[in-house]
Amino acid sequence: MKKIVLVFVIFSLILSTAIIKNSAKKNEDKIFTLNENIRILNSELEKIKLEFDYLSSSDKLLEYQSLYFENDLVQKKIENIKVLTINNKNKTIKNLKIIKD
Repeated sequence: MKKIVLVFVIFSLILSTAIIKNSAKKNEDKIFTLNENIRILNSELEKIKLEFDYLSSSDKLLEYQSLYFENDLVQKKIENIKVLTINNKNKTIKNLKIIKD
């Protein structure tokens, strides 16, 4: 009787160890996949930040204007800017409102 109980305890310990190891391995695989995805997204974020910082600097924009647009861009007064709104086939044109906080 004692031998049967001892065999059953050893078998249940081996089985529970295998189940725990298997679930731990699955969790490690999920963590590795998530870390790889985060690494790729961080790399893309750095590239986009660099592009944004590089393209949005005022000096660069003025340089691009002179390079590509030359005299095509003309400065307009802000009072002359209109806003077009379309609601259910109704079109309305309003003056641009500037709100300062």
